[in-house]
Amino acid sequence: MGQSVGDRLPSRLDQDCVAQSRCNLTSTAARTSAIRQRTSGEFESAGAILEGTFGDLRISKRRLRQVEAIELVRRQRSDSQQRLGFASRPFVLCGLPIRRPPSSSLVYERRNGFFTLQITGHPDFGLPFGQDRLVPIFLATLAVRQQSQTIRFKSAAQMLDTFGMAKGGKEYRRLVGAFERVFGATIFFGTDSAHRQARVVHRCRFNFLQEAQIWYNRDPAQPVLSEEFENVAVLSDEFYAEVMAHPIPADLEVVKLFASAPAVLDLFMWLAYRCFVARTEERIPLFGSFGLTAQLGSVEYTRPRRFRAMLEQWLKQVRSVWPECPARICSDGRYLRLSPATAVLPRESAGTGLYVR
Repeated sequence: MGQSVGDRLPSRLDQDCVAQSRCNLTSTAARTSAIRQRTSGEFESAGAILEGTFGDLRISKRRLRQVEAIELVRRQRSDSQQRLGFASRPFVLCGLPIRRPPSSSLVYERRNGFFTLQITGHPDFGLPFGQDRLVPIFLATLAVRQQSQTIRFKSAAQMLDTFGMAKGGKEYRRLVGAFERVFGATIFFGTDSAHRQARVVHRCRFNFLQEAQIWYNRDPAQPVLSEEFENVAVLSDEFYAEVMAHPIPADLEVVKLFASAPAVLDLFMWLAYRCFVARTEERIPLFGSFGLTAQLGSVEYTRPRRFRAMLEQWLKQVRSVWPECPARICSDGRYLRLSPATAVLPRESAGTGLYVR
């Protein structure tokens, strides 16, 4: 039997080697899987490659699933076979809270240039946070796919499967809470821009949903809402109009991979959009009222040094699924530099545009 990594660390040199090996694990698996194939023509799994390349290396099943997920994302992009979902523009430009806000805090605000997002939570449920951001993606994806303001889905398992989440009592309770916080939230967003003739101000206030009958209603007397589907949600007029006017495509395999890392997911979605609409190289300030800290949901990292360190970690995870990502922190540590690039390959879907410049 091979030794585990933890059983063979007799020196600091060995520790450094193992650390370097772990850093290169994802890229090694991805490169090797691209050139090694079974005789049947199918790609070898990441596990088989790692076993053949590092025979005595032991990694956890969770880490192995992550490597295989990264491999899948890269391969599907290379083959133009990405599984598309959709997000709403306000929540790509500005992120929801990463962690649960204090119960006394019911108002949350983010700013992206001339775009402002403000969310007011319901007194009984609080503000949406963390994995709650998957619910608007799920709703927007079904709205675009079904081309309807009234969306239907069979069960909660459909959403859990979409984002690779486990199915159990804890996950179902968490999903119930997410829907309650999203359903109860009031969203305000607006833009303030200057044209040659005059200043233009646009404001909109809305809820995500007008009405919903979701799977977790356990009342046995509740009749089935339709012959084919058990769950029906009616999007608000404003949310549906925004989604259909500006459906921002998302790689669902990336969303699944980063579902438990909302800060990384927000950064990937934000970068995918900003790099796509960029016409030339841009520099985004990290701090200040127009900075990245005012846009993402990571209010915990407002100290410059701490935020830069966390941002670099998030960028490394983004590059694991998108090696061509052009975003880099400038040498002065004050700006994020990015340039035109495409993370989600454009293609027609249900007759709608995918990005809006």
